[in-house]
Amino acid sequence: MCGFLAVDSMKFDLKTFDEALEKNFHRGPDMTSKLQADEMMFGFNRLAIMDLSDDGMQPFKADKCTLVCNGEIYNYLTLKDNLKDDYEFESGSDCEVLIPLYRKYGLDTMCKMLDAEFAFVLYDQTTKKVMAARDPVGIRPMFYGYTKEDNQIAFGSTAKTLMPLCDKILPFPPGHYYDGEKFVCYHDPAMVSKMITPSLKEATKGIHDRLVAAVKKRLQSDAPVGYLLSGGLDSSLVCSIASKLKGGKPIKTFAIGMDRNPIDLKYAREVADYLGTDHTEFIMTREDVLGALRDVIYTLETWDITTIRASIGMYLLCKNIHETTDLKVILTGECSDEMFGYKYTDYAPNAEEFQKEAMKRVRELYMYDVLRADRCISSNSLEGRVPFADKDFMEYVMSIDPAMKMNKYDKGKYLLREAFAGQDYLSDDILMREKAAFSDAVGHSLVDDLKAYADEMYTDEDVAKAKDKYEYRTPFTKESLLYRDIFEEYFPGKASWIKDFWMPNKNWENCDVDDPSARVLKNYGDSGK
Repeated sequence: MCGFLAVDSMKFDLKTFDEALEKNFHRGPDMTSKLQADEMMFGFNRLAIMDLSDDGMQPFKADKCTLVCNGEIYNYLTLKDNLKDDYEFESGSDCEVLIPLYRKYGLDTMCKMLDAEFAFVLYDQTTKKVMAARDPVGIRPMFYGYTKEDNQIAFGSTAKTLMPLCDKILPFPPGHYYDGEKFVCYHDPAMVSKMITPSLKEATKGIHDRLVAAVKKRLQSDAPVGYLLSGGLDSSLVCSIASKLKGGKPIKTFAIGMDRNPIDLKYAREVADYLGTDHTEFIMTREDVLGALRDVIYTLETWDITTIRASIGMYLLCKNIHETTDLKVILTGECSDEMFGYKYTDYAPNAEEFQKEAMKRVRELYMYDVLRADRCISSNSLEGRVPFADKDFMEYVMSIDPAMKMNKYDKGKYLLREAFAGQDYLSDDILMREKAAFSDAVGHSLVDDLKAYADEMYTDEDVAKAKDKYEYRTPFTKESLLYRDIFEEYFPGKASWIKDFWMPNKNWENCDVDDPSARVLKNYGDSGK
């Protein structure tokens, strides 16, 4: 995980540039550098993961190109072999392949060749063009804006990095590249060329094999690796696959829970005991939760209710990992629900609507779960890796007949569970336990504490008048008004970075609710108990 700032202008005070770059320091505390290329300024904060030596430091400069990249290129060894007759490599960094790849194939083909999580900016001194691209899901963050003095384009890993230099700031769209003139979509992960209707056995084998491969490639690291373990299905599967791939050598797992009824710790401990992991638990209190709230909103750059709720535990967990271990890489279980379904997608009226909802959720991942994972992990100088967002895995799952993914088995995410059943990855009790939302699973008390705090801070009249303050995506509860007020303190007038509140599909039966928590749905049942 790294942070960068790249500005196609020199009409600013260098002190301002330094202060802006400093806002990314937590993303890359190992080393910082700056470089000017013609009238373009690059800054880079490094978290060393591949090639821990100084040789892997960026910006990279070669063949009259300058590059900064926050990324992991999982197929870099194959790409490197492809380029061995064209370029002499000087480091073991996976990102060094990008410049020679661009020179050989051009921007469009290069982006389509990458099996990676990435955001990069590349300046070609020959054409005087500044280019940029982001991975299809948006695992790695990037924003762009236009400079205050001369309206030139600028790119930063986070929005706050651009604020000292730019007025207008926007999220860089995932799966797109900027070619120096326009934005082009090179890959939409929600759109597949054809749908398939495999047998149950074929579908589950395809899911199994691709997820195992996705975890395996994300174990590549010259720095130590750890795993977030909530006790839910997705993080448990990532840990169980990694444990098998490690040949039984104990992996390091971490969990966090509230000091009252921490059921997520109970579930995580069951998984850790089953897998024989080196497991660490952390406890958080109401004071910890409320004390972290402002920092979390500043870190996330969002006002969304669900994202903030679910981030507090993750943020505090990663903070503890950073302070008590030497780990630098964290594997996590995000991006599964969007494809296989939530509690509310049990109410999808038909297969077509289920698929449309999955496509919407996958395209919006970068504003919600992916944003949460990146910011909570990277703000504590760790690198997050997300196996469920693997390009091959995601393409396969999105191509499966949606009728097979709907909950017709009286068990949510049945295909994913069945893909690992009977193979000693997890016990049947763990593998088949119903989903409990991480934001609620901490004894339900974390969300209750946040709501109670908002009740102390605001009146019903404050909520009624919220429309006068915030016309765009008006807060509709005391809790959402609290989050929006804090967001606007840090990022005034920038609410449009996020499209909407994450909520169930209100057009479906039983889904027109006033809270994003699965707890308010009729089918929540025994989940989280």
